[in-house]
Amino acid sequence: MKFYNRETETAKLREIRTLSYEDHSRLTVLTGRRRIGKTSLILRAMEDEPLVYLFVGRKNEASLCAGYCKEIAAKLELFVPPMTSFQDVFTFLMQQGENRRFTLVVDEFQEFFNINPSVYSDVQNVWDQYRLKTHVNFIVSGSIYSLMVKIFQNYHEPLFGRADVIMKLTPFALPVLKQILAEHAPGYTNDDLLALYTVTGGIPKYVELLVDAKALSVKKIIHAVCDPDSPFKDEGKTLLIDEFGKQYGTYFSILDAISNGINTQSEIAAALGEKSIGGQLKKLEETYGITKKMRPILSKEGTQTVRYEIADLFLRFWFRYFEGNRTLVEMNQFEVLEKIIAADYTTYSGRTLETYFKQQFIESHEYRDLGSYWEAKRGKEQYEIDIVALRLEKNRAVAVEVKRQRKEFKPEVFAEKVQHLKEKVLPKYEIEQRCLTLEDM
Repeated sequence: MKFYNRETETAKLREIRTLSYEDHSRLTVLTGRRRIGKTSLILRAMEDEPLVYLFVGRKNEASLCAGYCKEIAAKLELFVPPMTSFQDVFTFLMQQGENRRFTLVVDEFQEFFNINPSVYSDVQNVWDQYRLKTHVNFIVSGSIYSLMVKIFQNYHEPLFGRADVIMKLTPFALPVLKQILAEHAPGYTNDDLLALYTVTGGIPKYVELLVDAKALSVKKIIHAVCDPDSPFKDEGKTLLIDEFGKQYGTYFSILDAISNGINTQSEIAAALGEKSIGGQLKKLEETYGITKKMRPILSKEGTQTVRYEIADLFLRFWFRYFEGNRTLVEMNQFEVLEKIIAADYTTYSGRTLETYFKQQFIESHEYRDLGSYWEAKRGKEQYEIDIVALRLEKNRAVAVEVKRQRKEFKPEVFAEKVQHLKEKVLPKYEIEQRCLTLEDM
């Protein structure tokens, strides 16, 4: 698959490179979950430039540095003496930056925590010594978000405050997904678009896997992810064990519960046998960025009306079907799993359609606040509105009910909900009422 999108990020990286070469060295931190395309972006933005690329694999420091010396010698075309510590390698590279201009990339930078954590202090000392008298465009990237935040944004860490720019890559925007489908599957349906969004969440690598497999219809996408050799089957586990470490069991149980619609703290705790989970829920949101709290729009920070949601669409899908049917996966019963997903697709994707339209509203840049609304009505019934968006114009809002098909929409029932919203939350607002369906994607 060709390189799509990232024009803004590419321009930013090239602008920083120019500043590094003309003024003095700059440090750019590039974060984002695995498969988001960090390395591809760097290599694309820095193509045709002198570039030293160092990958931090899980080896001992001396072995890594032996490989780094060969890479440096080849890319900068100079003699490099043998070195066994990253401090010496980094010092050597910064010294070269006194007389030449080049880009230095250290990929998976957080892995030094597992190899030699003192590297971060060493990098700080060398950087502080050389950055103002050298011309190195220094880029570090990392996929384990919690560790990258710790390295560069924790006040107690040596590299706190050293980054000139911190960039976080996000999934493809909706127009990019449409462009990809238009080029690789002309005549695609909106349901095909929803399936691609539901399964991949716009993560470039996952989209690329489906494009390469020529699996871009609802049926083919489900079949592709359920192939016995599919990389999707263990992807969620691979992603998250790196984040959580050996104590991943409780986190997985929480995410499994949320993926199955158990989304309040009390309900999740009950599902886990009344286990105390407040600390884990806080870490999932604030440290790992995997879940997010959902409150009724305009409710106060301390409200007890809170639902939890998995922020990453792929992980939502993976926990629902692969982790949720782990026995089938372990028994290689992928045909059965495919039938389960296909049978549940209409219901499950209907929920994702709401997320799709929320993203569409955000990408329009026409709204200053966006969320949902719910409130208990009688017993378990609720006044619930899928999307409430506050326009930039004062006292104007949009209330939306999302349905796969318009025939499922009941205008009178929805009007009652909107009237309740107006009385309770938005008394001064003019509220536009809409129903959005597959037709509106």
